[in-house]
Amino acid sequence: MRVLVTGAEGTIGTAVREHLGGRFELVSLTLTPQEFASHVADIADLDAILPAFEGVDAVVHLAASPAIETPWEDVLRNNLVGTYNVFEAARLAGASRVVFASSNHAVGMFELDGAPGLYRADDDRRYDHTAEVRPDSLYGVSKAYGEALGRFYNERHGLRVFCLRIGSVTAADDPTAQSENPLLDLDAEERKNRMRAVWLSRRDCAELIGRCLQVEDVRWAVVYGVSANPRRFWDLEHARELLGWEPQDSAPL
Repeated sequence: MRVLVTGAEGTIGTAVREHLGGRFELVSLTLTPQEFASHVADIADLDAILPAFEGVDAVVHLAASPAIETPWEDVLRNNLVGTYNVFEAARLAGASRVVFASSNHAVGMFELDGAPGLYRADDDRRYDHTAEVRPDSLYGVSKAYGEALGRFYNERHGLRVFCLRIGSVTAADDPTAQSENPLLDLDAEERKNRMRAVWLSRRDCAELIGRCLQVEDVRWAVVYGVSANPRRFWDLEHARELLGWEPQDSAPL
């Protein structure tokens, strides 16, 4: 399978290249030149990115402005226009599926309402794919938009679309680090507890994407991506049942 990875230079893009490069023919789309081969273009320019989609079977769309507090101008250009362009380019190229990097911030108000108690090991609250869309920021809005856009391309154009509400994937891959949420005033212990709840290892993240590329009997999915942490408030059962994904890593209790 020939798979285009947008934002291939980022943290998740790097994990995909490292863990899935031996199983798929990966090609890259990046905003700037890299040490690896890539088509260099801005996803906000449809004509400029179209050549990268030629001959691809699937697209893993990771490119975006990733900060929760991204200003509207960047959200509009990179996360709204850019995401539309990627789906449209995939359609025009005849790709069969798109894996879209959504975010737990599409339903982030549940966390804002429940924190910091939500991070405690003895808290049993958990939210699944049926939870109401409640974005906590314009960034979260852009991810909810991407999910809705994906559903449109699924139902109107026949694309298989997989929306991954991803937790915290970091370059250091350290589940004991502190995890910030700039919308919350958390102390150091609460930030550590948050990481314990939302950590997604690079390996587990890549394997989740890999399952989306391989599964044959699913045409639409919204699933959460966190490792098998002892405390988590996002559901894993739907991804297990739908995709056969079983995370291998876990943050320590």
